[in-house]
Amino acid sequence: MELEETTVSICPHCGKRLRSEEQLGKHIRIHTEEKTFTCPQCGKSFTRKCVLKIHITIHTGGKPFICVECGKSFTRKSNLKTHMRTHTGEKLYACFQCGKCFTYKSVLKIHMRTHTGELPFTCVQCGKSFTCKINLEEHMRLHTAEKPFINPLLDNSHGKARGRKESRRRSMRRRHFHLCAGEREHTFAKFGDLMELEETTVSVCPHCGKRFRSEEQLVKHISIHTEEKPFTCPQCGKSFTNKSRLEDHIRTHTGEKPFTCVHCGNSFRQKSHLKTHMGIHTGEKTFTCVQCEKSFRQKITLEEHMRTHTGEKLYACVQCGKSFTKKNTLTNHMIIHTGEKPFTCVQCGNSFTQKSYLKIHMRIHTGDRPFTCVQCGKSFGQKITLEEHMRIHTGEKPFTCVQCGKSFTKKNTLTNHMIIHTGEKPFTCVQCGKSFTQKSYLKIHIRTHTGEKPFTCVQCGRSFSQKITLGNHMRIHTGEKPYACFQCGKSFTYKSILEQHMSIHTGERPYKCVQCGKSFTKEKVLEKHMRVHTEERS
Repeated sequence: MELEETTVSICPHCGKRLRSEEQLGKHIRIHTEEKTFTCPQCGKSFTRKCVLKIHITIHTGGKPFICVECGKSFTRKSNLKTHMRTHTGEKLYACFQCGKCFTYKSVLKIHMRTHTGELPFTCVQCGKSFTCKINLEEHMRLHTAEKPFINPLLDNSHGKARGRKESRRRSMRRRHFHLCAGEREHTFAKFGDLMELEETTVSVCPHCGKRFRSEEQLVKHISIHTEEKPFTCPQCGKSFTNKSRLEDHIRTHTGEKPFTCVHCGNSFRQKSHLKTHMGIHTGEKTFTCVQCEKSFRQKITLEEHMRTHTGEKLYACVQCGKSFTKKNTLTNHMIIHTGEKPFTCVQCGNSFTQKSYLKIHMRIHTGDRPFTCVQCGKSFGQKITLEEHMRIHTGEKPFTCVQCGKSFTKKNTLTNHMIIHTGEKPFTCVQCGKSFTQKSYLKIHIRTHTGEKPFTCVQCGRSFSQKITLGNHMRIHTGEKPYACFQCGKSFTYKSILEQHMSIHTGERPYKCVQCGKSFTKEKVLEKHMRVHTEERS
């Protein structure tokens, strides 16, 4: 209660109570977005000086605070101090009511509410109040009709209660919790700290030392090390470490999507997918990177992002040893070794290694272009293509050649450019022996042997061997003329026609007759002229 008596400053935006005017001033910047502290290196601004200091370590690469126990490094002394408690088991914060001790001040503050009866988190729908934000979020599911997971294996009343409890812990484990008044807005206390409010961890993995709250959880975890997969799919024979993963997998065969979004009606096979999707409607991004302040809807996405700062690559290919920052990138890479292409287009029969590639490919047939440039209105079939296009407007060229310093807007353009320095042509046609710098060029070339024309115009039915040729052809139907002369403003359907037109302004005549030396602006005009000489000889 002493906290309430000494609190003197109240935020006019959210009603939060702070201990001093100084703390209130810092807190209000969260609402006003005032960013007064600017990085001298890159110009990025921040609401607080301490956040700027952390940001500057991106440029310096400094992590000066090193743990003497395990060697782990930290950008801030306070982070090291907090980390040390994992080694010492120190619990500095004691409850003066019951004597129970906690590692973190924030956890003690939550615990104190059991004595004071304080319920600061209120449901806007029915007015019911709770001690923790997570309890409010659990309660909100009653209004949104989202059902909590109950383990079907536990059919007695005690088992059901434990299933709900385990579900709550799993839910909490996926979240971070903001520390309360006076603490830094980007500092978090993890689930394990909050669980000091409950019973002690009892089960330890003999392989990696990870601690679990029940023997059941430990048995599930150990299968990761032993590679034991007792749950097998009756349809395709694929095996899984636990029953819930098998149930998720079976839905890929049945097409069942039991989890439906109450906002837009979209359905999902997994509850986690629905939860991720819900962030689109709420716009909530609760997980923030302490290095660059970028926010994410999922903890796992934040963890993956953090590896861009640390350079850590956790997932290694057992076939070739190549490492990756994301598990799904490794999964996609493994298909290189297996050659598997399980996703097939029903329209043209083309197969793909990933479902997302098939989805993008289908837009060739449907003509769907969902990604539109806000600057010029041009639309694209892929988000990455829009992002690459946007660099035309911004002038950004983030991919630089280490050999000659030349910069490019696209990564694959840099990759193609690098071959200029190496001279390598690793992709060879088995039919005629011709070699190419890129696999895509070889694929296009092979169509000259097979006669394949997979790209069909939805307007007139004409087919083409290359996507770019179809794109050029489509302008006949749309009337689009994207290439404009900067001298006179005249527009053209094709870049080559614009280049020919430019010779009118420059006076350039690049096509020269070898017989008489006469020059022309267009190749076709030269070809027509050459007939004069062939007719003279005949």
